[in-house]
Amino acid sequence: MKTPFLFTHTLLASLISAAVLTLSATQVLAAEDRAIGAPAAIKVSYSSIKVDGLNIAYREAGDPKNPKLVLLHGFPAGSHQYRDLIRSLAGKFHVIAPDYPGFGESDIPDPATYSYTFEGISNTVEHFLAAKGFDHYGLYVQDYGGPVGFRIVGRNPKALDWLIVQNSNAYEVGFTAAWDGFRGALWKNRSPETEKPLAGFLTKEAIKGIYLHGAQNPDLISPDNWESDSAYMQRPTAVRVNLDLFYDYRTNVDLYPKWQAFLRTQQPKTLIFWGQTDIFFTPAGGEAFLKDVPKAEMHRLKAGHFAVEDHLDYISSQMQRFYAEKVAGGKKMAMIDGK
Repeated sequence: MKTPFLFTHTLLASLISAAVLTLSATQVLAAEDRAIGAPAAIKVSYSSIKVDGLNIAYREAGDPKNPKLVLLHGFPAGSHQYRDLIRSLAGKFHVIAPDYPGFGESDIPDPATYSYTFEGISNTVEHFLAAKGFDHYGLYVQDYGGPVGFRIVGRNPKALDWLIVQNSNAYEVGFTAAWDGFRGALWKNRSPETEKPLAGFLTKEAIKGIYLHGAQNPDLISPDNWESDSAYMQRPTAVRVNLDLFYDYRTNVDLYPKWQAFLRTQQPKTLIFWGQTDIFFTPAGGEAFLKDVPKAEMHRLKAGHFAVEDHLDYISSQMQRFYAEKVAGGKKMAMIDGK
């Protein structure tokens, strides 16, 4: 068996190999044309507010009178990953997508004075939502969005109207071999030696590979993704921020039993989209949710880590249908029964 160090180098080589797939100008233009798919009248605002002493940037669209929907991003992205989904959903929902501290356009305080943990990020995002008047909402979680979102709704279950999970892990069975260097080395003994191979995930070519790995339709994935993410990674403390979060991810695993109990107890109306060829999370990780939320609706997609990139229309239409049938419809029925 390969050591975590050697496996990580093999994996990164694979990601970089995938990243050298180039898109012709025609393909890129076609992808951009297909990605628009939303009425020109939809406007997305870009702003920031002060939360916990930090400027938290966010994207927002839709009528504030509409049902509220929160989109929590993953690694190595920011709210940019939802740029097209926001426009697609804004006709039906009041949508908001923040950048976590250290990501996107939000402040990136020095790790020497600010502790980058999922607990801390979840508190800041929770305070952000309160400041924006999002007291209850649908919650879309992808990758890091799960550890952030599950902490928030775990503290306040009444805030959750419905849950959308897209390749965000909450089960041990969900880890692919890509995590060997984390679980077998970094989490057991953090040191420059155990950090070094994992820092490879933060390079431009590796980030590009994360987007392209397992994608059924790579011509639909905009190069803006890795260009944007890798540009933010060039900030002076960005690598340290991400390594701190790589190490803190172990605390999420400790909370898996608690999150699973939350799902079993609360039985939220749940819609799952799971890219079957994700570099980080196994198909079994998606299936595991069904043990705790057996009425969840599962959509198994021929996609990688960022399924919205090449399955935008499908995910958007299914979300709107699910809300109308299972969430809004259920509320109307409850009102009738309560007369």
